[in-house]
Amino acid sequence: MKLLVVTLAPTLQKQDGLYSYAPYVKEMNLWFSHVDKVTIVSPTKYEKSLLLAPFLRKDVNVVSIPWISFNRIDAALVSVLLLPYIFLKLCSAMAKADHIHLRCPGNIGLLGAMAQLFFPKKTKTAKYAGNWDPKATQPLSYRLQKWILSSPLLTKNMQVLVYGDWPNQSKNITPFFTASYASDKVKESTPKAFAAPYRFIFVGTLAVGKRPLYAIQLVEKLHLNGIACRLDLYGDGAERTALETYITEHSLAELIILHGNQSSEVVEAAYQQSDFLLLPSQSEGWPKVVAEAMFWGVIPLVTRISCVPWMLGQGKRGRFLSLDLDQDKHTIVQLLQNKETLQTMSSEGQKFAQQYTLDSFEAAIKKLLV
Repeated sequence: MKLLVVTLAPTLQKQDGLYSYAPYVKEMNLWFSHVDKVTIVSPTKYEKSLLLAPFLRKDVNVVSIPWISFNRIDAALVSVLLLPYIFLKLCSAMAKADHIHLRCPGNIGLLGAMAQLFFPKKTKTAKYAGNWDPKATQPLSYRLQKWILSSPLLTKNMQVLVYGDWPNQSKNITPFFTASYASDKVKESTPKAFAAPYRFIFVGTLAVGKRPLYAIQLVEKLHLNGIACRLDLYGDGAERTALETYITEHSLAELIILHGNQSSEVVEAAYQQSDFLLLPSQSEGWPKVVAEAMFWGVIPLVTRISCVPWMLGQGKRGRFLSLDLDQDKHTIVQLLQNKETLQTMSSEGQKFAQQYTLDSFEAAIKKLLV
């Protein structure tokens, strides 16, 4: 089988092979192991820093397309001129493929969704890694992608993989998941003690949309109210300097630790030592860190977005943040007063997350490629 992947994630050539965004690479390595040939259509340059990982296959064919962006007038004008060229590249690659796999949402995903309309007989999948919630407020390009992909009249022979189980969806919409750990990791997870000092963890990009400052301020408020606790943040991003300044100005250096980007092994060990995950994020698809945290018995404290309410069993496996510091502090204090509730939440979270192992994930991918 000849697999074609259409993605906005840049494919970068290094001396020892091809690299791309690490979580995406980890998943695609599983897809690639079940096909004969692989072609990726993607940008091949990227100016910002990414957490990179190598593709395991050395025979991947890369079709380079320009990076397009519409966040500035000058960039948008150039991008508009490039659209016909990129569209023709996509159609040419799709004509040679046996199975077309789109990575959505994104500008390239939208073009791919349009190009696949001309190939109704080819088998296709689309991984929609964003928020599929029909009620969510989203940009026009995202809504257009969702409409094209979910339309039985326009899109033929495609399974659209979405995070969460949403009502009133077309037949080609398939609830899906992602995974981080192999099944043999299950036996390594142990019950949490939930004793002071309580350890909170934040894992993700230090960006405004992830609200890392709110996580810091919430732990600071707990500390000022006499709760022995600390917060470890794993990840890097544009907000790091501002966070460092806040930590210094509020004398929080012994309480709040910025670890930067770390390996999956380091983050895994951190989960095992933590009690609560803080994720006050503005937008998510399948928040992998929530599933990872629950796998190790960590209780998620997260915003009510995307498929998170389903992941948390509507509050049975974690708590929702209101983004009001006093209210959220009160919610956490109440939790800490009931050890039985903490243990039940932790155990239920483990049962849920440990269904979604890399083994089950690979088996699900293999079925899609048949």
